[in-house]
Amino acid sequence: KNVFYATMAIYAVGAIGIVFSYSYYLILIFLALLLLAAGGEMNTIMVFTHEIMPSEHRSSAMLLEVDFISIGGLVLALVSFSTAYSSIMFQRLMIGITMLIVLAILAIARSKIPESFLWLASRGNKEQARNDTIKYYGNSTYLTRTNNGKYLENEDIEKIKKLPLKLFAAITMAFADGVGFGLVAYVLGPIYFEKYTALILLVASIAGAFAGLIGFLGSRIGRKSMLLYGYTGAFIVTLLTYATIRTWTTYLIFFWLIVIAVNAFISIVYVSEEAYKSEIWDTRHRASFTALIRFTSAAAYIVVIYTTASLSLNSYILFNIFVWAVGVIGAASWYVFGYETGKNIPVEEINA
Repeated sequence: KNVFYATMAIYAVGAIGIVFSYSYYLILIFLALLLLAAGGEMNTIMVFTHEIMPSEHRSSAMLLEVDFISIGGLVLALVSFSTAYSSIMFQRLMIGITMLIVLAILAIARSKIPESFLWLASRGNKEQARNDTIKYYGNSTYLTRTNNGKYLENEDIEKIKKLPLKLFAAITMAFADGVGFGLVAYVLGPIYFEKYTALILLVASIAGAFAGLIGFLGSRIGRKSMLLYGYTGAFIVTLLTYATIRTWTTYLIFFWLIVIAVNAFISIVYVSEEAYKSEIWDTRHRASFTALIRFTSAAAYIVVIYTTASLSLNSYILFNIFVWAVGVIGAASWYVFGYETGKNIPVEEINA
């Protein structure tokens, strides 16, 4: 919880700074602060959710929680679209006000949630863990969840030893998700249909937010299936984007169909991959491994920005086909050789 309070403070500084920045370098500095806060707390949000949510709701709660990032993007897209013809100062003011309102809501909500009792127990603070669990969930939940990991069958013991497979699957899928998500909305759209840029981002955000509502089925759809279908769908749509360049650059309706389809699949990829890479580690190391995977994908994206800058658009689309193929390989490897981590499986039984 202390991480949450720190990131909220950084958010506030960044939001206020963006509004009153009048130079390029100041905008970069405060934007960097906002991104620092977002990256810092995203890791904690994912880990925290897995550990405090009741097992029967954990998967759905995590998927829907990640989808709220897409909903947040939708809110910003609406702000951007509604202020597209306003002054730059007014646009910055609207973004700053929006963020401060959200921060106020976050401060109230986060003051009322408990510390992760699984994390407390893993660190030896069993008295506080017990007290928090009994207060919010009852004594039976504490006894059940802190003992779940002690009675694994031999088959489960074999499953939790698959650390190399976990790292391979998590890194390849995170790479594809991080690098491939913005091809249509952030690259092709603004280049081919510049005057529709704000609307393209809005439609992409709507498609992603609605597709992310698949989280309501998180207790029924397995994580393995969701990952495989999401990455395969994104790969196929990107392939079709390359194969039909002449069509969608001539007829705008086909481009809108691509925007909706690719962002729907990317949203499924996003919510399931974020849930997966933060649930497959043991409690003591969950935050560290999750941070490692997130850092790896972010670093890869930075490298890709510079190494693909000179590519033609056709070559860049081909590169994105390769990126999603890497994601499909990662998802398929976990589908075939891994095990189910979603549905109602307690996170404490998913060990490394």
